[in-house]
Amino acid sequence: MKLLKQKLMEKIPQWQDEAQNLLRNSGDKKISDVTVSQAYGGMRGVKVFVCDTSSVSAETGLIIRDHPLLDITHILPEEVFYLLITGELPRKDELTDLQNQFSEKSAVPDYIWDVMYKMPADSHPMSMFNTAIMVMQRDSVFRRKYDEGVAKDTYWEYCLEDGINLLAKLPGLAAGIYRIHFNKGALIDYNPEFDWSGNFVHMTGIDDPNGEFKKLMQLYFMLHCDHEGGNVSAFAAHTVASALSDPYYSVAAGLNGLAGPLHGLANQECLKFVLEIYNHFNSSPSKEELKQFCWDRLNNGRVIPGYGHAVLRCPDPRFVAFVDFGKKHIKNDDIFDIVKNLYDVVPPVLQEQGKAKNPWPNVDAASGSLLYYYGLKEFKFYTVLFSVSRTMGMIAQMVINRALGIPITRPKSVTTDWLKNNT
Repeated sequence: MKLLKQKLMEKIPQWQDEAQNLLRNSGDKKISDVTVSQAYGGMRGVKVFVCDTSSVSAETGLIIRDHPLLDITHILPEEVFYLLITGELPRKDELTDLQNQFSEKSAVPDYIWDVMYKMPADSHPMSMFNTAIMVMQRDSVFRRKYDEGVAKDTYWEYCLEDGINLLAKLPGLAAGIYRIHFNKGALIDYNPEFDWSGNFVHMTGIDDPNGEFKKLMQLYFMLHCDHEGGNVSAFAAHTVASALSDPYYSVAAGLNGLAGPLHGLANQECLKFVLEIYNHFNSSPSKEELKQFCWDRLNNGRVIPGYGHAVLRCPDPRFVAFVDFGKKHIKNDDIFDIVKNLYDVVPPVLQEQGKAKNPWPNVDAASGSLLYYYGLKEFKFYTVLFSVSRTMGMIAQMVINRALGIPITRPKSVTTDWLKNNT
């Protein structure tokens, strides 16, 4: 038996007992009230379901299984997936076992490449990525076992099997789409000597002579892994999976949400803004010049991309981790210098303007500039990278929810007339 599955077989009975005790002893206790503005405002702040993989504190930022993010930025993506799904960091043998599973199942089926090569040349990389996941749904173990009538208490096992199969293929799938869409040449084979992130870098063909791009991608995939359960991609995947759709269908649903400009597409907009500044000044401007540029933008009714967050009221720790990486590895680069100076300039400007609830940067304010520096300059591809990482959180949540027997998501809606007559 694989060690991750064995660990979950130890953990799940404890989680089931804990959930049943809460339902039995506190099931009637109220945990949230809903206002009319929340009903019309995207359910912002309404506590409606449980997510144990991570939480987001307005003052601290992302917390993964009780670990503040900045305390664990050194761990590998494979380790963060193990942490998300079990609540524990893996031992060395458990990490090796998981990495071996990813290696064994890494091959993207040939029929996927047939589809990718036949898609229109102007297809968005996210469309290609999601199409590939949907086409691979034919291989879902969960779907096959469900059709065979397996017991409900085993659903999580087949959800996990699908999840491992899918996650193992995502670096190769993403790298292959990069090479196909941007005409980089023939596909590059997986190398079993590299880890999950290293194989992505290897299979893109992007030059990485000192291994820094690999280190960046390890950090990138780790930082984007999860962001509690209420963001668009996580909630969409949760809702679809609650109908017992298999992980392929459910992940695709979540990633369709991630493709939106108010969610995962935002990192592209942030880098465009930074390059707009660079092109305007033909260099990295002074902080005073940058301040005036930002005021001019705001006075023209435009926002400052990458600043503000729906939940956070502090600098996003993911932004902090990326900037710390850049300060360590990047010297004399105008694009990264602009990113660093914006951090000093923008919050005071937004505070003085008085409209932003949160003037601090989010993760998108920094991530694109680092990818750009290391040679991955094709903006359209950035959300695919976000997707590779965020799938870890979606899969972890699905496995746990199937283990706990969480029912189909079906909140009650009301009409405007009902609100007028009852509030």
